[in-house]
Amino acid sequence: MTLSLRPISEAEWSAWNTVDEEAFGVAVPEHRQEIFRRNLEFDRSLGVFDGDLLVGTTAVYSFSMNVPGGPIPVGGVTAVGVLPSHRRRGVLSSLMTRQLSDLHERGEAVAALYASEAAIYGRYGYGRAADCMVFRIPTADAAFTRHAPVDPALRLRVVRPANARSVFEKIYESAFEERPGLYARTPARWDGVLTDHESDQGGAGPLRAVIAEDDGGPRGYALFRIKASFDDHDLPVGELRLKELFGLDPAAYALLWRHVLDRDLVSHVAAQSRPSDDPLIHLLAEPRKLHALWLDDLWVRVVDVERALPARRYSAPVDVVIEVEDALCPWNARRWRLTADTSGARCAPSDDPADLTLPVSVLGAAYLGGRPLAALLAAGVVRETRAGALRELSTAMSWDPAPWAGLIF
Repeated sequence: MTLSLRPISEAEWSAWNTVDEEAFGVAVPEHRQEIFRRNLEFDRSLGVFDGDLLVGTTAVYSFSMNVPGGPIPVGGVTAVGVLPSHRRRGVLSSLMTRQLSDLHERGEAVAALYASEAAIYGRYGYGRAADCMVFRIPTADAAFTRHAPVDPALRLRVVRPANARSVFEKIYESAFEERPGLYARTPARWDGVLTDHESDQGGAGPLRAVIAEDDGGPRGYALFRIKASFDDHDLPVGELRLKELFGLDPAAYALLWRHVLDRDLVSHVAAQSRPSDDPLIHLLAEPRKLHALWLDDLWVRVVDVERALPARRYSAPVDVVIEVEDALCPWNARRWRLTADTSGARCAPSDDPADLTLPVSVLGAAYLGGRPLAALLAAGVVRETRAGALRELSTAMSWDPAPWAGLIF
């Protein structure tokens, strides 16, 4: 078998989609294929070919992603797939290695992805950088605490999502500035959020929306669907499936949650991806009623240590020498001195003895500020030579709020 690797052309889109559907075991509706195609950057999309047959794929979106301190260019890795007939033949490794080299040559110091299987990407230097929560909340037990914020000036407006896109975009742009992991959305990305074909509905009816606003303008929105249902006694047991909820201040946020929890004929609210530090945890009088499930969200790869570490801000002063282990990116595999305070950072090669030795995946896990490092030391992933160096680095890289991307890419 002779394999070749190269960027694909737009004319090869049909073959690309075939690999995607086979690798993930899904049938992608035509309108979703078109949205995917419009988001795809073909010059950043790689394919492995067995002769003329496309057998493996991966692609990169050019994102502006928020990190601690503000947005930076980030490569959003997507569509990583190999035909089942060509697994265990080095196809995935060749794609991921070439992609890292391309990212480095383009000057993108950081890459991020959503992992279909969490066990895969640690092999390529990615670390679990953000978590999300899944909620299933019984509405009958969803009272708020007495300190829940209220603003009498706020009101709710029910809208058709297609008619309020510009409002959603404006609110999201403001929310984007506050949380690491969120990324700027292109028009095609918004098309994907608001598409409302029958195949998007999953039996839960049309996309619905409500906006929280005052006389000064919109302050938040929620997007959701409602799957109507009644039990054998004709009692309503509908499920509200929350797609997105962004509030720009505590009162707007609380009011939007109060709306989705108080919808008539709904017995449960299901939210598939919420931040790990979602304020709702502290708004519910009985937080156990969240029935929360903890999952991984973003995985991050530091492609270029020297450029990535100074590109973000730090919560506390740090001065450590880190020996980075990186088998796939040899330009990273050496000792680096990171010095930083709250005004900025510098990272440079160093010949001084290492305070810490760690795989590059640890820097990826900590990069967005949401992964304390003590557990990685306890697990033997990190080796500490200078006592206290790990705590110093972990404290400096921590950030509030917790990272979260909110929308799979």
